[in-house]
Amino acid sequence: MLTGEPYIPETITVHLGTPDSDAPNVTVDFPTYIKNVASSEIYPTWPESALRANIYAIISFALNRIYTEWYRSRGYDFDITSTTQFDQKFINNREIFENISELVDELFNSYVVRQGNIEPLFTAFCNGTTVTCSGLSQWGTVSLAQQGLTPYEILQRYYGDDINIVRNAPVMTRTRSYPGSILRQGEVSNDVKLIQTQLNRISRNYPAIPKIPSIDGAYGTYTADAVRSFQEVFGLPSTGEVNEATWYKIAYIYTSVKRLAELNSEGLNLEEVQRQFPGELRFGMQSVFVRELQYYLAVIGAYYESVDPVEITGYFGEKTENSVKSFQRVFGLEQTGIVDRRTWNDLYRAYQGIVEAVPVGDEDIVLYPGTVLKEGSSGEYVKILQEYLTFIHQSYPNIPAVNNTGYFGPITRNAVTAFQNQFGLNPVGYVSAITWNEIASVYSDLKYGFIKQPYQYPGYIITSETEDAS
Repeated sequence: MLTGEPYIPETITVHLGTPDSDAPNVTVDFPTYIKNVASSEIYPTWPESALRANIYAIISFALNRIYTEWYRSRGYDFDITSTTQFDQKFINNREIFENISELVDELFNSYVVRQGNIEPLFTAFCNGTTVTCSGLSQWGTVSLAQQGLTPYEILQRYYGDDINIVRNAPVMTRTRSYPGSILRQGEVSNDVKLIQTQLNRISRNYPAIPKIPSIDGAYGTYTADAVRSFQEVFGLPSTGEVNEATWYKIAYIYTSVKRLAELNSEGLNLEEVQRQFPGELRFGMQSVFVRELQYYLAVIGAYYESVDPVEITGYFGEKTENSVKSFQRVFGLEQTGIVDRRTWNDLYRAYQGIVEAVPVGDEDIVLYPGTVLKEGSSGEYVKILQEYLTFIHQSYPNIPAVNNTGYFGPITRNAVTAFQNQFGLNPVGYVSAITWNEIASVYSDLKYGFIKQPYQYPGYIITSETEDAS
């Protein structure tokens, strides 16, 4: 993947042997795969805390393989192997233990991350008796559970205190990260920005690849030169364009130099993946990504009279589909009602144009800035966020008040996390579109007695005339 925040794939393809063996592949739904591995790797009679800790590790390991496209980026047609020599044990069509099945049904959309990182942690593990390793000891979890440690505390013993468990990750149909068409000079997109980010990191290990001065998503001469040098270093045709082979070679080398598929990963931070295409969104889906889509559509629908407004529910129903079609019609896209990569990129560009056209302070309630706010961020939007949280604190004392410094430090992170816990959001401690929208809505409701969001009461409408003028 490496193109956005992780999600749970509907299916996973397993190679029933070592990577280069002449063995068949089998595709199963993701929870079934986790149940199979857990039933093959651990004993159902172990204490429940040990079982849960092991299941978290099994899930995270598999998601890391999928997220980094560890095998697919090297040309294999599968996500993971069935052998413990390379991955974790999978026995096709094996019997599943009932208590393990019930636990996996509860936990399959949760995974382990290093604090401050995005990618599922490569949760290396071994049995701890005949084989030892630097990761989790499966038999060791039993004695820790018998001492009364919780699953999280057990995981901390092996992976460090600086881990979190992401819960209730959305389940989505997985799409390949390659955008489907060659990237070349003149293109401006999130995919170009991703390539620029990855090439600049790779160049630290391979100095023959020149740095790209500006990570702006615009495919210019500097980007073409960096791509061409990368191709020369790694034996690819030196075209200066990113075709499928170059895309996946860049992804593989990037994963390697950052050690994303290792326990001591350098880590992938939010800035490296934010605003990237989350995968196709379509009718019938329900996820946080649908909520983010609806937020953008709600804002755009308020400022463009030709785009149908939509409620932010998280469910992709008929009204959302019609809104997407109206957006596609206004912006000259095929009216499919499906949010593909091109629609997502144009949607974000349209939203960002509105944010830039409405200066901070022109609205009582400010629009999401379009950039994730996290620990280390600073500026006017952070100050506004702090003002909102401090006001909310008066009605919700469990959400800490924050000094309006304009710097996003640990206190602000704690306040954001407390807000997310209070209002049923994933307590990640950073502010993306959905958290900003929820904070602004609560602030507005408390201050004015109703929700006074800019997308409900816009300062101006972009008509067909103003669209033409722009």
